Amino acid sequence: MNKKTMQEVGALLVRVILGLVFINHGLDKFQALEGTAGFFSSLGIPGWMANVVASIELFGGILVLIGFGTRIVPLLFAWIMIVVMVMMPTDKGFFTGNELHISLLAMSLYLVLAGSPLLAVDKLLPIGQKKAEKAY
Repeated sequence: MNKKTMQEVGALLVRVILGLVFINHGLDKFQALEGTAGFFSSLGIPGWMANVVASIELFGGILVLIGFGTRIVPLLFAWIMIVVMVMMPTDKGFFTGNELHISLLAMSLYLVLAGSPLLAVDKLLPIGQKKAEKAY
């Protein structure tokens, strides 16, 4: 396997795992939407934002999984992770309580910067083909 192929496979793995994680988190929020809205409110975030975050996580996760909007949607994920790290209380210290959030933030930013053209719907679109050719 050449270097380009290994990079594309690595980006695909990041994209698939990130998409699956956010799909799972979005589903969890939708299944307990009232509780999530109450939790948001307890942090000083309007309860209606639970719908917005759950939608971004679920539908954004699906889009990332199939490779559509892989440089835009992860930017939304990154924003969510930053807000979570700032707003969520942790008695274990910043890094001890935020390993997952930091990892998801890093994965999201990787996709924003590098993209993931392998097996991506983006690549099937005319504009996506041009970007994929320039990416590597």
